[in-house]
Amino acid sequence: MKLLVDFFPIVLFFAAYKLGDIYMATLAAMVGAVIQVGYTWFRTRKVETMHLVSLVLIVVFGGATWFLKDPNFIKWKPTVLNWLFAVVFLGSQWIGREPIIQRMMGSQIELPSAIWRRLNLAWTVYFVVIGAINLYVAFNYEESVWVNFKLFGMLGLTIAFVLLQSVFLARHLAPATAPIKED
Repeated sequence: MKLLVDFFPIVLFFAAYKLGDIYMATLAAMVGAVIQVGYTWFRTRKVETMHLVSLVLIVVFGGATWFLKDPNFIKWKPTVLNWLFAVVFLGSQWIGREPIIQRMMGSQIELPSAIWRRLNLAWTVYFVVIGAINLYVAFNYEESVWVNFKLFGMLGLTIAFVLLQSVFLARHLAPATAPIKED
């Protein structure tokens, strides 16, 4: 269910683009982000920072797209969001007791401090790279290619990165102790 809530504005953007144009898609994403934040607030009385930041960016960049009739603004939104995440992840290396990735995942797995820092830097690099790839696709390919990349390409790259992260983490986790079988 959380995955559906997380991707709700993107899916609405994609569907509205297929039914209309970039402006209809932008409006759908803006409405979807408002619904996403409202639904989360209604259900939990909390709003995730990522959803709130995304809402602000979609309203700013989507609003500029609509009012200026320039789709380049909405094309910048994923890059700005990813680069903001990169800044936060990089800054967390020095601000706070733990890198942000450790704050997010530390209750689920135990890793040495150096590994948490490496993992945090890997996410920083990932966010910078995915933002740059978004700009490359947005400004070197047709709009429809960028829309497909925004949903499928970014999702696929994120899944691939998480899988690589899992392989990296598996090398650093303590081996699970298997129950001893008695004959």
